[in-house]
Amino acid sequence: MTSQRKMNWIGLGVIAAVLLLVYVLLQPKSVTRTTTPTGSVQYTAAAGGPMFGSCPVLPADNVWNTRIDKLPRAPLSQSYIDSIGPLHSVHPDFGTSDISGIPVTPIPAGTVGQTVTFDYAEESDNVPYPIPADPRIEGGLQGMGDRHILLVDESRCVLYEIFAAQRKGDGWKAGSGIVVDMTSNALRPEHKTSADAAGLPILPGLVRYDELSTGEIRHAIRFTLPQTQAAYVWPARHVASKLVSTNYAPLGQRFRLRSSFDVQRLPPQARVIATALKQYGMILADNGGALYLSGVPDSRWSDDDLHKLSQIKAEDFEAVDESALRLLPDSGRVNPGGFTR
Repeated sequence: MTSQRKMNWIGLGVIAAVLLLVYVLLQPKSVTRTTTPTGSVQYTAAAGGPMFGSCPVLPADNVWNTRIDKLPRAPLSQSYIDSIGPLHSVHPDFGTSDISGIPVTPIPAGTVGQTVTFDYAEESDNVPYPIPADPRIEGGLQGMGDRHILLVDESRCVLYEIFAAQRKGDGWKAGSGIVVDMTSNALRPEHKTSADAAGLPILPGLVRYDELSTGEIRHAIRFTLPQTQAAYVWPARHVASKLVSTNYAPLGQRFRLRSSFDVQRLPPQARVIATALKQYGMILADNGGALYLSGVPDSRWSDDDLHKLSQIKAEDFEAVDESALRLLPDSGRVNPGGFTR
């Protein structure tokens, strides 16, 4: 074999090794997959990972599900807080009312997929969406807000999310829509939206009563601000602003409640949420109300408890630099050496 041919084979071997390494790193390491005798798929997340029924809400080593209380403060933290307004209060954008919050619907067995016509078709996943006959819609059937529909296929652990959903004859039209493998760390392609401005899935950031009732929320919480920078940081993939000033927080920016904030002064439900804001923080995902936290409506909430979250002000937060967590730019899996649990 000639020297040139040897070099070619060596080069191909190196490329193959690199591709294999990337493939391995992108795999969801914290999820075990098994098939039942009936053919349905069941998953078991590693200890600590949030679940929806039998499905992981992204792998346990995903950035959404990673504590950030030991990470450094972001250099522009105070600028971001000043742009919000230091005395602006947290607002829980969910509660006992069906029209307050973002509902999540398990897809009934046998639901047939439907074609959805998207305004942003080039940025959406154009596949059939298994929308039930009477889906729960954010804001209710006659709501005028973002009108999100979130659907979970628990037999395959697949999440469908739709923004601005409206019936159109026998079908549906919407602004955008995505399909998410709940067992995967893969992110959206760069510069592509989702059902959210930041190009992130919504479900991983929602406060749900079922998890709060265990006494602990083990993931970051989705929140909004009225003004965001025309930029994004990992794990976000998309912008929705023309404001170039770095005084405004970019989409994807993570904040945490300061360690000095006394959560014991809050009632039980608010205390669990505030503790999660200390440990896991919140991720800026969309333009909307200032410091609006997202959750799922549920009759078991105590609206009085939730409203006590207004005791938390913007000045009680700090922005977090989570750049050390990023392992690969197109993956939400965290670098095991980038943080301290």
